[in-house]
Amino acid sequence: MGVVENKIGSEMEVIEGYFPATAMPDRNWWAALWPDPEGIVRMLGVEPGMQVVDLCCGDGYFTAPLARIVEGKVYGVDIDPAMLERTRAELERTNSTVLGLVCADARNLPALIPSKVDYVLIANTFHGVPDKTAMARTVASMLKPMGQLAIINWHRLPRERTVVMGVPRGPKSEMRMSPDDVRLAVEPAGFTLDRVVDLPPFHYGAVFRVLAD
Repeated sequence: MGVVENKIGSEMEVIEGYFPATAMPDRNWWAALWPDPEGIVRMLGVEPGMQVVDLCCGDGYFTAPLARIVEGKVYGVDIDPAMLERTRAELERTNSTVLGLVCADARNLPALIPSKVDYVLIANTFHGVPDKTAMARTVASMLKPMGQLAIINWHRLPRERTVVMGVPRGPKSEMRMSPDDVRLAVEPAGFTLDRVVDLPPFHYGAVFRVLAD
């Protein structure tokens, strides 16, 4: 079964400085770090019946597992069309379907996603967003009441200590954020921190709920 394409994926506007490109890790060491991506997103509260956005989906490492859990009710979003091609290939390889693959700047998403969703996942990208509160505010506008935002981040450890397959991995040490750093950036956008989930060996997931109007 192939990917169900959505026409909104053809509407792309790249705005420099808001959502910069980040290097996608080599899939081999990503799999060595997290051999069970489906288990990761289940730990973060993704459940059957939800409608989900995988924001900054990259090569689809989490998009395909999300699609399996929510039976295809997921949008994969990235500003880089090359990354979306890799997502498409991964979905085809795993015989997964999605609601759409969207190539767009994050600020445009409320106009591009046709209905509000239950859950937004941002994995290993939030540390590189220049205006983090603005990003969170955009996500809040896309969520249903009590909807959730999960941000997967590297722990605030020196890069030389986060070694995978014999090589230091992840963003520069000075870019890494503690859970409290993330909370301070996200809560002003209309969220409250619900829980922090440890994701060994080097990550955590900060799960927020949008506040009621």
